Amino acid sequence: MGEPRATAREANATVSDPEGAVPEGQSGQAPSTRRVGGKTSQTRALILKSTEQLMVEEGYAAVTYRHVAAKAGIGSALVQYYFPTLDSLFIALMRWHSERDLEMLSRLLEKHTEGPLRAIWEYSRDEATSAIMMEFLALGNHRKAIRAEIADFGQRTREAELAALAKFADRYQLGGKELSPSTLLFLLSGIPKMMLIEGDLGLDTGHAGTLSLVEELLDQLESLPPEQAPDR
Repeated sequence: MGEPRATAREANATVSDPEGAVPEGQSGQAPSTRRVGGKTSQTRALILKSTEQLMVEEGYAAVTYRHVAAKAGIGSALVQYYFPTLDSLFIALMRWHSERDLEMLSRLLEKHTEGPLRAIWEYSRDEATSAIMMEFLALGNHRKAIRAEIADFGQRTREAELAALAKFADRYQLGGKELSPSTLLFLLSGIPKMMLIEGDLGLDTGHAGTLSLVEELLDQLESLPPEQAPDR
């Protein structure tokens, strides 16, 4: 595969702080200016996709300029041209992945007109089975910039989910007791993640029963016919 070349416009582009990343220990210093590749470049997208595949297959520790370049079929210098630091590469990938996830959540909320609970459950199970998110969580333990990105993504996601749940809050009762949207959201988003962690360890005791229980709960909470559902 031939090595993609940067366009003249991209080659002359400069930024002071790629992807908003500030290396640790340099906060408050004047950022250096250097050339980097354009954000709409096909080569940049290829690098991000290759990095994602590498993280899923081998873990975040395998992400180096050399390994990403080999995965993408390009030179390592070209990877560094687009992402001058590994932090800038990880942050760009996290933001790219986050936008895709938020778009998926929006589509699911529009699809499930009976109520948002099942949409959130479907989204959470898909997100939790994504090895890339688990790698980001592990990476965030070692890189403050990544941890901040994860927190921002989590906050944006929860705000969208809670806004959808608020429209149906008066329907969420079990045994005469009201279930708050935040409690339901924690259960629906937390259970799949715990099951994924245990699954990686070869543990699955109670998983099938828990999934059945959640499905029954969703059927009870969102069983009203469409004509009784509130306006969305």
